[in-house]
Amino acid sequence: MALEIVRVPVLGDNYAWLIHDPETGDTVAVDPGEAQPVLDAAAARGWTVGQVWTTHWHPDHTGGNAAMKAAGARITGPAAEADKIAALDVQVGEGDTVAIGGHVAAVMLVPGHTAGHIAFHLAAEPAIFTGDTLFAMGCGRLFEGTPAQMFANMQRYAALPDETLVYCGHEYTQGNGRYALVAEPDNAAIAARMTVVDGARARGEATVPTTIGQERATNPFLRADDVESFAALRMGKDNFPG
Repeated sequence: MALEIVRVPVLGDNYAWLIHDPETGDTVAVDPGEAQPVLDAAAARGWTVGQVWTTHWHPDHTGGNAAMKAAGARITGPAAEADKIAALDVQVGEGDTVAIGGHVAAVMLVPGHTAGHIAFHLAAEPAIFTGDTLFAMGCGRLFEGTPAQMFANMQRYAALPDETLVYCGHEYTQGNGRYALVAEPDNAAIAARMTVVDGARARGEATVPTTIGQERATNPFLRADDVESFAALRMGKDNFPG
């Protein structure tokens, strides 16, 4: 039976995610930057959150962990950032797995935004929770890593099947798309996608999840040919006024 995945807006522009297995009743919260909206969204559906999966240590992704733990959830997160994540119960890294019911997610180490950032890949769904590494038409800033590291992450993501749903940590699509239009002015797929994105945002609608296929067509960072090109794109986005 397929998992149910629910987007929960938290803080300013963050998204936490609820994953529910209807067969077992198990529920996971991914990156609850604050607890109450996530707990309320679960309760409204009759779900009880038993696990939290944390992608990285930043407070807008971990701020709700202590309260989620107090409510009965087990907190799983990156071993490489264990000293920065309060209330962590289970430490994981590259090659480890986590599970919700009978559904198994592979843990991917994807450093760059932070040194120990991880992603959770549910290949059978198919779905991946990328935190602040891969966004719709963008990627995360390099706070603790190098362009080479993040380029390697983009290559790993690009190798996933087109239909893989990408659940990222922020509603950044419109801003990312404005830069993508500048980075690839002749890419008609970006222009077409931005028409849809602008309309959705004008109506107050979310623009994620996205798919690997969409990103392969419209995300300049995922489309970069080499580390040098990626680094130039990242520097351009860091200084982009739009």
